[in-house]
Amino acid sequence: MVLPKLSITLLKTLVAISEQGSFRAAADRVCVSPAAVGQQMRQLEDLLGQNLFDRSRQLPQLNPVGKAMVPKARELIHAYDVLMKRGGADEDMNGELTLGALPSMIRRLIPSSVKMLVAANPGLHIRVVPGEAHDLQAQVERGALDAAVVSKSSETDSSLNWQPFAEEELVLIASPETNERDPFKLIEEQPFIRHARWTAVGQLADEWLARHHIHVHASMEMESLDNLTSMVAHGLGVSVVPNICMPDPVFENLVKLPLGEGNISRVVGLLSRTDSPKSRLIDGLYQQIGSTISHYRAGL
Repeated sequence: MVLPKLSITLLKTLVAISEQGSFRAAADRVCVSPAAVGQQMRQLEDLLGQNLFDRSRQLPQLNPVGKAMVPKARELIHAYDVLMKRGGADEDMNGELTLGALPSMIRRLIPSSVKMLVAANPGLHIRVVPGEAHDLQAQVERGALDAAVVSKSSETDSSLNWQPFAEEELVLIASPETNERDPFKLIEEQPFIRHARWTAVGQLADEWLARHHIHVHASMEMESLDNLTSMVAHGLGVSVVPNICMPDPVFENLVKLPLGEGNISRVVGLLSRTDSPKSRLIDGLYQQIGSTISHYRAGL
């Protein structure tokens, strides 16, 4: 049995390769050279007594054995982190926190919150990973992310800790030059820019449109909320999106019209595992996010 000799560092590098897709990208993630990544994987293969990579191509790729090893490595890394926490290794606001976030949160809320948190805790390093809510939740569940800023899902189970910090009602957005203030009239008269239907935002907008029996004249469909708001800002149409709790300047300057009775909201919060060994870091981030939003709303 080789596990007593197995280094957590080797397992973390293996997981980084799986998530980043190459030795070079994984090297940036684990802060070593690509050559060192290659050496570590050779060492891991020697310890396990089997090949984990297909090296017949120019860039090594995980073979079926290697892919099967990744979830087992994540479990061992998580168990190690929990053990170290119980041993007192995570008693202060230091170390690394891997945070997933919706792109709309990365534009302003996350940078502002992280800046303040790191300034107060210089030993803390935060890595931010953008993504859509369903994918980020899956990464939190399997331990690839320590926490994620996402919209609330109906499929959150007891193994996850959900900490909400903002409710964002749907609004109709239009270009700053728009004079009309009736959202229903604008939807009827203007081209409608749809958020991709497979996204949580797109599904919320479709639910609202269906509730009000509104048929839109969709001129385009965008996967990114940032790109969608840019199109609206340039007068290419209107859309229905959440009123972002701490918007970037482009979104902030748009005309935003309330949708009245029968409106729908999304709740945004911080998602983590209930058994996370980094719960103190996550709680610290949650408190800082709340403080950042409060200061924004107060105009500070």
